Amino acid sequence: MSMKDAHAARPRLIVTADDFGLHEAVNDAVEQGCRNGVLRAASLMVAAPAAADAVARAKRLPELAVGLHLVLADGTPMLPPAQVPDLVGADGRFGSNMARDGVKFFFLPHVRRQLAAEIRAQFEAFAATGLVLDHVNAHKHFHLHPTVLSLILSIGRQHGLKAVRLPVEPSMPGWLKPWLNLMRWRLERNGIAHNDHVFGISHSGGMDEATVLEIIDTLPAGISEMYLHPAARNQLTPSMAEYRHTDELAALLSPAVGARVAERCELLPGFGGLRTARA
Repeated sequence: MSMKDAHAARPRLIVTADDFGLHEAVNDAVEQGCRNGVLRAASLMVAAPAAADAVARAKRLPELAVGLHLVLADGTPMLPPAQVPDLVGADGRFGSNMARDGVKFFFLPHVRRQLAAEIRAQFEAFAATGLVLDHVNAHKHFHLHPTVLSLILSIGRQHGLKAVRLPVEPSMPGWLKPWLNLMRWRLERNGIAHNDHVFGISHSGGMDEATVLEIIDTLPAGISEMYLHPAARNQLTPSMAEYRHTDELAALLSPAVGARVAERCELLPGFGGLRTARA
């Protein structure tokens, strides 16, 4: 095998931080991970409390690829709650019962109209930041839902959508494979780039140095995305009370992780590098 062939055969890796904009501690971790570690992409929650701070930091980090982290569960809507009453509870927030909400999305036209309006509002809010849209994914991978994905594809087309996370982790249960295969087919049919594999689901909140090193050592061929939830402190929200955010930040900054990435794989500059990597 030639040197060129050996280089081409190396696994390709995108390293992403989710929940950008959730808290200034997350934004601080993203900036540190980009400047001093292996982080190259972040997914922005446009309606989150620290979104403006996240955007300001991103504009100081031209090497950071930023995408939209669409929030439709366990978060705050972009639209006023009165405009999406069937999507939120009495507290004005999205709930966490995704199975129930998914049924409503699929069967109730008036709920789908509110869902479409909210998704459009989040795309428009991202566009208003002036950042280039690198990718789209959804909080808690709600874009696996076929109705949510349909709206992402149709609305995203108007906002420069080019890439979407395919949440297919090797350890995922077999019953999810038909959904993932359908999602892959729909993305490819619409000309939307995607990763081949993802890592971060089964160890969500616990992507420490040892876990990240193990993932890097066993990366399959093709293009993988490894996503984390780093922050400069722990216990940011009740739903992430057990997450070890600071350990995940330490993994991104780890010299051992940086050396292993350089040795074993090609680090891509976000999803924008997918088409070039495949070519």
